[in-house]
Amino acid sequence: MEISDEMLKEISYVEISKYRKKVMKALEDDVKIPSQIAKDSEIRQNHISKVLSELKAHELVECINPEVRKGRLYRLTPKGDELVKNINAD
Repeated sequence: MEISDEMLKEISYVEISKYRKKVMKALEDDVKIPSQIAKDSEIRQNHISKVLSELKAHELVECINPEVRKGRLYRLTPKGDELVKNINAD
């Protein structure tokens, strides 16, 4: 399968940060709240929101209930899902 240049840039963006990579893997095939992402990825919770906003800016993750203050749910976008599959293929 040919990977687009755009996807290669996104893979590179995620790969250069172990936090971004761990958060993406933690969200693979699942919807989670930030505290669960922190637990599963072994990253302190205070770093999670920054990483999530970076990944959201790149359209790799999305919040499915942004109107709530606590208990926001995050999942991979279709683009993020494709990216994780490409990372796992390495």
